[in-house]
Amino acid sequence: MVMRVFLGAALIAGSAAAAPVDVIVRGGTIYNGSNDAPAVGDVEIVGDRIVYVGPARGTVAARVIDAAGSIVAPGFIDPHTHPDSYIRSVDATARQNLPWLAQGVSTVIIGVDGYGTPDVAADAAKLQASGVGTNFAPFVGFGAVRGRVIGQDDRPPTPAELAQEKALVAKAMCEGAYGLSTGLFYAPQSFAATDEVIAVAREAGSRGGMYDTHQRDESSYSIGLMGSVREVIRIGREARMPVHFAHLKALGVDVHGQAPALIAEIEAARRAGIDVTADQYPWNASGSSLDASLVPRWAVDGGYKALIARLDARATLVKIKIEMSENLRRRGGADSLLLTSAEQEWTGRTLAGMAKAWKLAPIDAAIRIIRVPSADGKNAAGTGVASFNMTDRDIDLIMRQPWVVTSSDGSDGHPRQYATFPRLYAEYVRKRKVIDMAAMIRRSTGATADMYRLVERGYLRPGYFADVMVSDPQRYAPRADYVHPREPAAGVDALLVNGVLALKNGAATGARPGRALLRATPPGC
Repeated sequence: MVMRVFLGAALIAGSAAAAPVDVIVRGGTIYNGSNDAPAVGDVEIVGDRIVYVGPARGTVAARVIDAAGSIVAPGFIDPHTHPDSYIRSVDATARQNLPWLAQGVSTVIIGVDGYGTPDVAADAAKLQASGVGTNFAPFVGFGAVRGRVIGQDDRPPTPAELAQEKALVAKAMCEGAYGLSTGLFYAPQSFAATDEVIAVAREAGSRGGMYDTHQRDESSYSIGLMGSVREVIRIGREARMPVHFAHLKALGVDVHGQAPALIAEIEAARRAGIDVTADQYPWNASGSSLDASLVPRWAVDGGYKALIARLDARATLVKIKIEMSENLRRRGGADSLLLTSAEQEWTGRTLAGMAKAWKLAPIDAAIRIIRVPSADGKNAAGTGVASFNMTDRDIDLIMRQPWVVTSSDGSDGHPRQYATFPRLYAEYVRKRKVIDMAAMIRRSTGATADMYRLVERGYLRPGYFADVMVSDPQRYAPRADYVHPREPAAGVDALLVNGVLALKNGAATGARPGRALLRATPPGC
């Protein structure tokens, strides 16, 4: 890595006006979020804004953070998260969102996989009023919209229902959503035809929004990985909007080795003028639920109670088990599914292990787990899984693409919620050297801010919001793993969010300075 020293009038402009500031992050190696080479210097902050980045200039500050020997970077931006159990908790300590803060994350994108509420303004106001540790930027979710209008049924919308879906998305965009998210792999979203998705997506696209998707098939469940990639690109082309693949991967034994083909398809679309990007998490195990991983979509038409009724009927049970067996094969077998839901007797064990303990076939063990209802009876109680279904070759190749940024897809029970960014550093930067430090920081900060059009975030620049991370490159490391998924990361010594210390000396301060980052009202609202 080439190190540079700040030189030149352009970099030290304004240095004569070194008025007192609130905070100086002093003497660190600064990665500013761009492709610039790192440089040793200071970051000065007044209120919630950065006022200076450059060589030390003798400024007096109310607080000085000694960053000598440390990395200073913009707070990381995580573009795909599931932090609801934290930011929506009744517990103020939980709302600090420590799993992300401890990794150096200052901003999370929420409402992904089609789950974002259409009531964007009210939800954002409620979250900000309650106080959260990180900034958050919302998407409106196709699943939430379709569920509100149609419910859990496998059928197309009537013209009137389609108009309602479109109106809900338009409303959400006018209230500040960044775009439309989908999770077309999951019921009831999987019941929607492409034309329905395009019609709804246009409402976001016409208002400057992005289409962010957990695509319909990352494997060989329905239309196949490549068919699904083409569907996403078609949606972007016909809805006239940027498209973004969430957690891009080749999932399961049937599609291992297909990363070159999916990359080629995306590159061709980019050359044709479609704005296509992606994010990726640096893990070889995905996270989902046992029912979503194994149960055929037709069996959940109508929701959880309808599924249980089909499991109770011998004719449909036999058909469901046949298709579940095929889905288990796709996933790599019962040994590849680690059960992760909290506080269940099967937590931390594989499906194969529970099948052996219960003296059942793996599919029967899975059905036994799925049959345990949640407290409200609307879902299964505890079916979270980490599914070991990706290869290093595919992961590495996707990671090297310049249009791919880093996300956690952080969800309860999977270590990626607590350890994604330090794992990327420890495993893929330091140990295996798949990418270098500069690329890692760029794809965790400025590149992500650019993709999502986050205003004055993602860079260490005068006038930008003071989201600043200070980390020790020798100690920055994951502590969570698949057996102990809830261990906070190590090595982030300080994290400022909007100029407020959320982490100090590696510990949470108790502050919850995060803000709702809503888009400016677009034309047509």
